[in-house]
Amino acid sequence: MGRTMRATRSWLALLTAAIALAGCAKHVDTRVAGSDDAALDGIEARLDELRAREQGDDLTCAQRCDVSAKTCATAEELCGLVEQQSDRDDLPPRCARAREQCAGAGDGCTRCQTP
Repeated sequence: MGRTMRATRSWLALLTAAIALAGCAKHVDTRVAGSDDAALDGIEARLDELRAREQGDDLTCAQRCDVSAKTCATAEELCGLVEQQSDRDDLPPRCARAREQCAGAGDGCTRCQTP
């Protein structure tokens, strides 16, 4: 009977370890995805601020072009994160919107420089 108890304890220990390992892996994956989503949301918030600034009428041409450069750099930052998450279908449209915003800001810079 002692042998059966030891075998049962061994299986219980193994089962407990397996559950603990599976639980830890799941927790890490969720946290990483959550932090990526938070980073993407933060970048999109910066893009929203840049869009609002770009739409202001009081910008000089130099300021408009500065906003354009910042918009494009921020868009590429967002797209870099999107590319790291190639398994997610919901992210490429966010990159496309950011690049469209970059193009629009670039057009605004170009228009103000053209006499």
